[in-house]
Amino acid sequence: MTMKIYHSKEVEEALKTGAPVVALESTIITHGMPYPQNVETAREVEAIIRENGAIPATIAVLEGKLHVGLEDAELVELAQAKDVMKCSRADLSIAIAMGRNGSTTVAATMMAAYAAGVKIFATGGIGGVHRGAETTFDISADLEELARTPVCVVSAGAKALLDIPKTLEVLETRGVPVITYQADTVPAFWSRDSGLKAPYRLDSPEDIAKVLKAREEFSSQGGSLITNPVPAGDEIPVSEMSEFITASIEEANKQGITAKDVTPFVLGHLFEITKGRSLKTNIALVKNNAKLAAQLAVQLAKQN
Repeated sequence: MTMKIYHSKEVEEALKTGAPVVALESTIITHGMPYPQNVETAREVEAIIRENGAIPATIAVLEGKLHVGLEDAELVELAQAKDVMKCSRADLSIAIAMGRNGSTTVAATMMAAYAAGVKIFATGGIGGVHRGAETTFDISADLEELARTPVCVVSAGAKALLDIPKTLEVLETRGVPVITYQADTVPAFWSRDSGLKAPYRLDSPEDIAKVLKAREEFSSQGGSLITNPVPAGDEIPVSEMSEFITASIEEANKQGITAKDVTPFVLGHLFEITKGRSLKTNIALVKNNAKLAAQLAVQLAKQN
């Protein structure tokens, strides 16, 4: 039996006609910022995708129903909802079976996008290998999802609070192509330059789409990761950001924060000590990624 997926009207029409579609996660709406800023930002990101020729498909679970594409009223409902589950791969089926509201992380969004036939997904940053993972074994499910699910993820790289070199090593081991857009080094989420050489650099959406199309020829391929540096005017330089991150991780350790609670705690602490700059940069990079993802979706649709 195939699980029923609920679509917005424009996403349903786009999927029927083969028009370009871009998936969007919903955790930033439910866990990233307060109402009404969350719904305003979500609308702005969706508008950027439309302006660049594609259809946005925000993914979430509403009362146990998996939605790929939200009507505006549903977007507002999710933005105001309380006690929303934060769903990764392990949680998505529980939210559906128990009739819960759930927002999707990178891994769960990839799962749902693939099930719906959506090939391009825009997000802020992916999860990865946490610092100290050699003793804690704390590695995000996002990396496993990229290795197994054939969806292209456009992000500003791994969140900089993670161990980026080890994250890149895992992606290489799992056979995930990492392509940086118009830069020679991998970005570090809030910062344009991590200091780590990009495995591959491509400078046009058309060329990236050619790679994605070629990868589709292999039946067992997983996903692809496109790292897109935040615009220069919006970044927090890595030399400055690293001090904030160290302070936030030290505070998490001091308070005994562990496992899946680490990232949301650190992000919240960073918001406080950067006086809101980290969130402002986060919003800017999400919008930048949405633009590139839409351009990729358009090019891929042309090639198909």
